[in-house]
Amino acid sequence: MLTFCIVEVVVRVFPDDLLASFASDLFEILGCYFPIHFTHSMGEDFDVKRDDLSTALMRAFSSTPLFAPFAIPLLLEKLSSSLPSAKVDSLKYLSSCTLTYGADCIAKHAGAIWYSIKDVIYFSLEHTLSFGLESLDGPGFQENAILQEALTLLQIVIKQNTDLFLSQIIADEDINFILKSISNFNSYNKIPMQSKQKLHAVGCILSVSVKASLSSCIRVIESFFPTLVNALGLSVRNLPQDCFPSDNYVFAERLNHAALYLCIELIAACRDVVSGSEQFMTESGFAHEKWCCLIQSFSVSLTKAFTFTLAKSAKEDAYDADAYFGVKGLLILGTFPGGFFTISKSIFEDILLTLTSIITLDFEKTLLWKLALKALVYIGVSVDRCHESEKKLSYMGIVIDKIVSLASFHDFSMPLPLKLEAISEIGASGANYLLKIVQGLEEAIFDNLSEISIHGNSQSAEIVVQLLECYSDKVFPRIHETGSFEEVSLRFALNIWGLLENCVAFSVQAHENGLLDATMKAMKLAIASCSVETQTIIVQRAYNVLSSGTSFPLKEPMVAIPIQLKGLQLTQEIDIGSSRDEWIYSLFASVIIALRPQTHIPNVRLVLQLFMTTMLKGNVPAAQALGSMVNKFVLNTNVIDVSSTCTLEEAMDIIFNMSLCSFDDIASSRIYGRMNNGGEMCLNSICRGVVNGRSLQIHAVTGLAWIGKGLLMRGHEKVKDITMILLECLLSNDQKGPLPVEQDSSEDSSKQGVHPSVMKCAADAFQILMTDSENCLCRKFHATIRPLYKQRFYSTIMPILQSLIMKSESSFSRSMLCRACAYIISDTPVVVILNEAKKVIPILMEGLSVLCNDVLDKQILYSLLLVLSGILTEKNGQEAILECAHIIINHLIGLISYSHMMLVRETAIQCLIAMSSLPQARIYPMRVQVLKAISKALDDPKRAVRQEAVRCQHAWAPVVSRNLQF
Repeated sequence: MLTFCIVEVVVRVFPDDLLASFASDLFEILGCYFPIHFTHSMGEDFDVKRDDLSTALMRAFSSTPLFAPFAIPLLLEKLSSSLPSAKVDSLKYLSSCTLTYGADCIAKHAGAIWYSIKDVIYFSLEHTLSFGLESLDGPGFQENAILQEALTLLQIVIKQNTDLFLSQIIADEDINFILKSISNFNSYNKIPMQSKQKLHAVGCILSVSVKASLSSCIRVIESFFPTLVNALGLSVRNLPQDCFPSDNYVFAERLNHAALYLCIELIAACRDVVSGSEQFMTESGFAHEKWCCLIQSFSVSLTKAFTFTLAKSAKEDAYDADAYFGVKGLLILGTFPGGFFTISKSIFEDILLTLTSIITLDFEKTLLWKLALKALVYIGVSVDRCHESEKKLSYMGIVIDKIVSLASFHDFSMPLPLKLEAISEIGASGANYLLKIVQGLEEAIFDNLSEISIHGNSQSAEIVVQLLECYSDKVFPRIHETGSFEEVSLRFALNIWGLLENCVAFSVQAHENGLLDATMKAMKLAIASCSVETQTIIVQRAYNVLSSGTSFPLKEPMVAIPIQLKGLQLTQEIDIGSSRDEWIYSLFASVIIALRPQTHIPNVRLVLQLFMTTMLKGNVPAAQALGSMVNKFVLNTNVIDVSSTCTLEEAMDIIFNMSLCSFDDIASSRIYGRMNNGGEMCLNSICRGVVNGRSLQIHAVTGLAWIGKGLLMRGHEKVKDITMILLECLLSNDQKGPLPVEQDSSEDSSKQGVHPSVMKCAADAFQILMTDSENCLCRKFHATIRPLYKQRFYSTIMPILQSLIMKSESSFSRSMLCRACAYIISDTPVVVILNEAKKVIPILMEGLSVLCNDVLDKQILYSLLLVLSGILTEKNGQEAILECAHIIINHLIGLISYSHMMLVRETAIQCLIAMSSLPQARIYPMRVQVLKAISKALDDPKRAVRQEAVRCQHAWAPVVSRNLQF
């Protein structure tokens, strides 16, 4: 790099006459360094240094026009190199030198430069076009660095010497040969490969030539466009003075594909020039130029030609080409900018009608349908960006109205998933379009919901679930980008609550086809991004419906909550009430989950009481709402109106000390045994096994987990008490003994045994505590999240769990403790695990043994394997596993044949590969077992597993062949 800098300094300091005398010597020095390339990569830092060296050398090359006689021949020579990097560098250097050397200097080498560029374009192109969506409105060769640099250089030299280079292009024998022979290329599939390559090269060259400048656009269009439209059967011999020839053409059996392709490339380039030229848009005199007249006059004929091509796409052998050329041609014409040069309103509307009819009628033709949809999106974006009011009205009336009508539940002619894809994609084309689509989508949602509530139509339930999922996953994120989100969200939420208020008899079951879940998700997303003021309006409306439309006494003083326990069987759920009540309770919980911490909740104490009741009856959203409330409540308040304001401490007192009673104390005491306080109990009592009702206890444990999660995320100390209750459930089948941090357990001295299903629920509660949730207690729903809360919980609870596992005398209790550990370990950052790897690995291994037996545990098993993989890839982790390497290998060998999940088998083999790098003294005794197990994996039905098995075999083979070195 020092050499290059010295050359630059010399060029700046020495006068030109002196430089000329030893320019040859200077450039000989520079030429020795080109191209800068290396056979082997030496890492990222080395690549950066190479780029710096290459840039410095390029500056030196282009530092003075005196180097031109030496630099240009050298760079052109290097274009024939077999190294792609040398080609790219040569083209970059030529572009830089062209700008520095000037037009006169480059003109001396114009012929050589043109032929070199043409050859590079020809040999770097693919033989076939890409008919994918990504190339519909773009060049389709963005990843081809050589081609990109060649076209960039071509555009630079044309701008610099327009007449000179265009004359060479127009007179070029290869280009003219292609133009003369295009009459032989009616079907794209029948064009020979070599001819396709030349055809694509000509398309790229003509496109870049048009885009180079307005003057080059004029000359290229006037030179080549007449030939192409003639090849399409659109004669220009008798073009009238008004630029609008007769349009009564009868097309051939199939339009010439080669001419069609080149014509599309020309008008696409012309459109780009028109769109980017202020001179063109301001000087209306250009409208009478021949080139403008040519394109404008044939807009109707070209539209019909492209439409004719689409009509042939389902009947002929080149379906992909016909569909692509037809749609792309209509797209280009439909996105010409407005003003005097625009296509007529009738042509624009014909284009929209043609593409829209494909969406509604030709949905069985997958490629054609997707191309038409993408073209409509591009046209909508273009019209919206250019603020063309007349076109916008046409687009709104033809496309948007038709797309909105697709959401109607009365029309079953088109598959609903395709309808929703069209709705969501078209909605992305502009804010105004999106708002109208949202209104239509909402109408369809509420029409279907009304049909469900009145007639219990299950088909409508399936439809509205998909409508709501589209609304939540695709439409809502785009509404955020508009300024009308608050209005849309408020309208949606209030309409839902209005429907529930007016519908006394709700016929559909709450969880039928996931309808309630989909509605809750949409409700939460609608509310979450609203302001505090808007959220206050929604929550007040929801509370009014709740208080007037359910049997729960929200206006009475808080008393002991009665729970119907009589006759409850071990596997029977407690009835939550009517379907309508469950909808109201669950949707109200969704509203509470999505609120900002500052939003006022009416009558918050009775709301807490409501959620406690519905939670114990199995309503999970109520439990999640309780967790959200304790997560967002302020610690203390000075507000006088205590009836409507609640602190966190008061909320915790209500949740944990509220009395719960049965309707029939005698019957309940016969079923559950004697309870504290003459038949009354609290949440802690239920969780600790004062009652034997399995369902009630499971609901209580689940609710306690969500409440604990809310406290854990904000870093509240009360989560320790909740954790101890969960651990008591896990130890139910062990011998009685005090917990490590809780010596007094007088409250549960009469505790009965806990059912295994309740113990499993208590273990799964740790998954709720640790796993990130998308349904509640996350950032998008304004949860309070203290940094590093997972690390702190891990540091607190893992020593306790490790101690309990060691002391456990019940195999089932021990397995549940390991299960709880698995959830904690898998969701703790690996960097924390690494610090205590030696203590964690035995528990991790036992977790793998416990979890591999049940197919339902495959996901947590996979998560544990990922933790083990993370340990194995770190140096301090490898050191921690040396003593138990054989145990780990045995576990991994067992998981190679795990049939329930491919990722488990793949990750287990990857862990074995990592272990092959351990000291041979530790792993040599296991080599035969590993290779024997891996040989079976070579026949695994999944390719990814087979590939990893081959890698593992190669990694372990040297372990066998090498002698041990002690």
